[in-house]
Parts: sequence; structure tokens; C-alpha cells
Amino acid sequence: MTYTAATQDQLLAIRVNAGIEELAQSEKFAAAEPDMVEAIVEGIGQFAAGEWAPLNRVGDLEGAKLENGVVRLPDGFAEAYEAYVEQGWNAIAGPVDFGGQGLPFTLSCNVLENLGTANMAFNLLPMLSVGAIEALEHHGSREMQEKYLPKLVSGEWSGTMNLTEPQAGSDVGALRTTATPIQDGEHAGKYLIKGQKIYITWGEHDLSMNIIHLVLARLPDAPEGSRGISLFIVPKYHVKPDGAPGARNDVRCVSIEHKLGINASPTCVMSYGDNGECIGELVGAENRGLAAMFTMMNNARINVGNQGVQIGERATQQALDYAKERIQSARAGSPDRAPVAIVEHPDVRRMLLRMKSLTEGARALLYYTAGQVDRGVLGNEAARMRGEVLTPLIKAWGTDIGIEIASLGVQVHGGMGFVEETGAAQHWRDSRIAPIYEGTNGIQAADLVTRKLGMDDGQAVIGLTEEIARDCADEPALFGLAGDCAAVARWMREEASLDDRLSGSVPFCTMLSVAVAGWQLLRQSRAVEAGASPALAATKKSTVRFFLDRIVPEATGLKAAATAGSIGLYELETAQLLG
Repeated sequence: MTYTAATQDQLLAIRVNAGIEELAQSEKFAAAEPDMVEAIVEGIGQFAAGEWAPLNRVGDLEGAKLENGVVRLPDGFAEAYEAYVEQGWNAIAGPVDFGGQGLPFTLSCNVLENLGTANMAFNLLPMLSVGAIEALEHHGSREMQEKYLPKLVSGEWSGTMNLTEPQAGSDVGALRTTATPIQDGEHAGKYLIKGQKIYITWGEHDLSMNIIHLVLARLPDAPEGSRGISLFIVPKYHVKPDGAPGARNDVRCVSIEHKLGINASPTCVMSYGDNGECIGELVGAENRGLAAMFTMMNNARINVGNQGVQIGERATQQALDYAKERIQSARAGSPDRAPVAIVEHPDVRRMLLRMKSLTEGARALLYYTAGQVDRGVLGNEAARMRGEVLTPLIKAWGTDIGIEIASLGVQVHGGMGFVEETGAAQHWRDSRIAPIYEGTNGIQAADLVTRKLGMDDGQAVIGLTEEIARDCADEPALFGLAGDCAAVARWMREEASLDDRLSGSVPFCTMLSVAVAGWQLLRQSRAVEAGASPALAATKKSTVRFFLDRIVPEATGLKAAATAGSIGLYELETAQLLG
């Protein structure tokens, strides 16, 4: 289960799809010069392969363990995380005022891509910290930022996101955790937090010196539902005036989940205020917690989509290695009846090219999305809206294809793929969580056909399809798919009921995702033909052609499902459906 960073394809996507050279022309991102970009991409690839990848298998086999209230990781994880912090990788895109390098989000995505390809479960630790930094940077007071951000940016402290409760899954408005104002004493102005949260990724561990929990809770007399939610910082250890961790706060890990995959990522049940002494600080305004939390969630959704790229790359590399070594059967129709490596057989070749083209397509979509987010930060309103439209695409389609690629990787291995020792099954098991957390893929598709479809009077989505059609007029299948996406979008806006839109949301999300990914791959192919990335000259054209000739027509075939409406879903009464 070795791993080699896909450095050349990453650099191509960063240059062509994210447009890093254009970003570097701004004052804010001026440091992202070509030499710096190459050094980061090559450096994190080498670090991930050397330090984190060797822990992937042991992390899966041994997993995280809760012992006397402390979650412990297998040998080697603490040292690998310490090296990650010491080398400054956590600070790539962090705010300069608090020790960060202030580089584009695009490069932060690349750091996470390499770390996650090497070790998806481990990578969830810095991924959640990125979100905590975002929330505090945008919504925390200056005092709060100075208190927490330097250590979060460096990675010395880690961050978590606490939304879900046993009775409140995706319906965050149903949460019951409470926050009671403290009127006097040393903690006056702060809040007593009481409640329980579930599915808290890296909620407890022994790798960082402190854990900064961002917790959604409800103030006394707060409005019902999501309008009455506030956001609080609840540190594992109180912070002394000199910035060092102090006494333990009244927060503990009750248990960790036994999961299908990502076994080295502790998924914790967290209890706040068992002894009535859990102290939290309000982030932002009262009853505005969901807005602050969504600052974390939007970029987290892109980073989860990134996980589809990560698992796709790792599963593809392993399948390619196995296919060139596994000798079985003669090539069909060959006069030489000697057995050949299975890579020579047409269907295995089809699976491998599908894995490779889907991975590269998702990577192109990832960096195109990241580039739009960076332009939004620079004040480009059109790019900001484009980034919002793209976010559910990379999250939903990116994670869906991650599962498909991992499953194909098992298939390429044949029976050995179903045997745990090869490691192919781990990729599939690890991949399966990504369409669920940070808002299920159904929620992403619903967001696309409701909020995103209405942005800019529909032009945020329809304008995207029209731009694809203009740029891809010489590619009939992609041109046709872009037109179909525009037609579905107009039907949903002008004719469909809300139920109709939601019923067709997932196929439409897939259609639009494939259209954007195909467009961005075509841009890559044109760049390579023009002399960019000579190392990819022999392969890029073939993988792009596979995507355009085989993946795009499949997406075109989803138009009927996207416009089928909701009637067929409700022909059976609920009692009949449940049988």
C-alpha cells in the first residue's frame, strides 16, 4: 500500500483550474509565486508519503482507543503529527496576523489532498482545525482571536465542530444543549454549557496540547429552531493569561464509535457540564451561531469533496500496481496463449481508466472550486457566487465517485480485494462516510436546486452552463450536456414544484458536476497540448478522452430522471411502501 504523490497532475490543476498565477498577481496572495507553489506541492507530497502514509494500515487495524477518559492513537501518530506542526504545514493558509502564511485556500486544499491520500482518517484532525480557524477569523472577537488563533494556526492546538446530538442530526434546530450566562465571579460574562454531542470527529485525543471545541447551544429564552442557536468556544483546558493550557474544563469523551472505516479518526460522544462547571465563551452575536458555524461548514464541505479525490487517487494507485503484477489468462483473441498481466484485459483496462479519469475529473473540479473561493476572498463577487454553486457539486459528486473508484479498486483485485490483507477494502470502507458527514449528499443536492438555483435570479447556475457550452462547442457530448443542464435548471425554476425539484435534485447535481469536471479537464488537455506539463503529455489526452466519451454521456442520460417529477415517489401510500 505504497503511495506516491500525484504532484504533476496537482500542479496542472492548480495552474489551469485554480488559476494560481492570476491569484498571485493580487497583493494578498503575492507570495504564491511559481517557485513557492512548486515547493509546497512537492514538499507536502514527500512529507505525506514518508510520514503519514506508513500509518494508514496500522491506523485501520488498531484504531483509536478510549482509555481512562483519554483517546490514544497507535504508535507513530504523535510523532507524525508533531512533525507536521513543526514543518509549518498547518499554517499554509492561516491568517498572517496570527502566525499563518496567508497563502490561498487552493494551496491549503493541496496540503489536505496529499495528507488525506496518504491517510484519510488522520487527515480529519487538521481538516477540522481549518474550519475552527475560519469561524474564529470571521466571527470571533479580537481578544478571542489573540487567545486561540496562534496555537490553532500552528497546529499545536486542534479544533472541533460540535453540532449533532442524539435527537438532532441534520435538523440542527432541534438541539438541546444549553448555555446559561454567568453573572458574577471570575467567569462573569461567560456561559455554563450543558449537553451532549455525538459524532464529534477528533473530539478527544492525545496528539495536541489543547482541543478547542466550537459548540452550538441554546441560550435561555432563545427562539425555537435554528433561529435560537448560538456558537461557543469550549476549550478542553482553560487558557491561562500567558496563553498556556491551564485547568481541565468540565468536558469529557464518554465513548467513541466503532465504525465501518476511518478507524484511526476517533468519532466521539462528548459530554459538557456533567459537574455543572463547563465554561464557554460566546462567538459572535447571540442566536447567530448557525451563520458562524456555516463559515466552518462551507469550506469543510469542499474539504470533504477533496476526500473523494484522496481516496480515488489512493485506490487507483493500488489497483494499477496490482493489475500490472497479477498474471491471469491469455489476452482474448491473441494467438499467444500465455497468461498476461490483467492490465492487458479490456475490462480491467476499462476499470482502471475509469478510476483514473474520475479521479482527475474530481481533482479538476476541486481546484476550480478552490480558485473561485480565493477570488471571492479578493472581492470578486461573481467568483464568490460561482464558488457557492460549485461547493455542493464537489462535496456530493466528489464523494460519490470516491466510493465508486474505491469499489472498482476492490473489483480489479478480484477475490483478493475482498480480503482485508490487501488493503483495497479499507479504501472502500473509509470512503463510505464522506457522502454522509458535513451535510449528506442529498442535502447538498437539495441546496443546489433551492438556494443555489435561485441565486442571481437563476444566472448563477444557468450562466455557468452557458459558459461551459460556449467554451466546449467543439465537443458535442459536453456541449449537449451543458445544454441539458440549462434546460433542467430552467424547468426547475419555471415549471417544477418544490417536490419535483427535490425529487430530481441528485441526478441534476450529478449532471452539472460532470459537466463542470469535463469542462475543466478539457481546459487541462488544451493546456497540455500547448506545452504545459510535458510529464503528462502521454497520459492526459487519453484520460480526458475517456471522461468525455464515456462519463459525459452517462450524465446526459440522467436528464429524464432529473425531470421525472415527484408523482412516482408518492404513488404508494407510506403504509404500502413500508409493507
